Amino acid sequence: MRVIAGSARGIRLASVPGETTRPITDRVKESLFGILGSFVVGARVLDLFAGTGSVGIEALSRGAREAVFVEQSRRAVATIRRNLAATRLADRARVITGDVFAYLSRPPAEPFDLIYIAPPQYQRLWVRALQAIDRPGFLTPDGMAIVQIYPKEDEPVPLQYLERTGERRYGSTLLVFYEPRDRAEAT
Repeated sequence: MRVIAGSARGIRLASVPGETTRPITDRVKESLFGILGSFVVGARVLDLFAGTGSVGIEALSRGAREAVFVEQSRRAVATIRRNLAATRLADRARVITGDVFAYLSRPPAEPFDLIYIAPPQYQRLWVRALQAIDRPGFLTPDGMAIVQIYPKEDEPVPLQYLERTGERRYGSTLLVFYEPRDRAEAT
């Protein structure tokens, strides 16, 4: 696992010890950021169930203004901090050790441009997280939420503020894209 592009390009990222996380593969990450393109430049990013921090770090490397990492596992938090130090991107990052749902219980002081949700599989945590951000205050009007799941986990999710706008499948990884409903209807 490495940083693919930007200021930290080529730097290898540490993995979380054990088998509790399922980091995004370089192939999927490269495809994701190919889709996002220049959208990440200047963006405020929220990386939920952050694991190694790979997605938020990639966004920072490619010019994101700030990344907030939320992770409950202390081992994963230590790995995120180690990866931020190795990439010299810690100055634009905030790492929160704690429960994602406690963090999402109140809107942030400033909305995010990009929210990435990649929870442990088969626990429907992605549905809960998506529903928790399904209200004004979490995403900017032009923002986007992306869920990383195993394809068999996919299901319709009743949402009021967000709308599913696309998906991409890469083997055993499905990326599902959501945008604020007003933006999705305008395009």
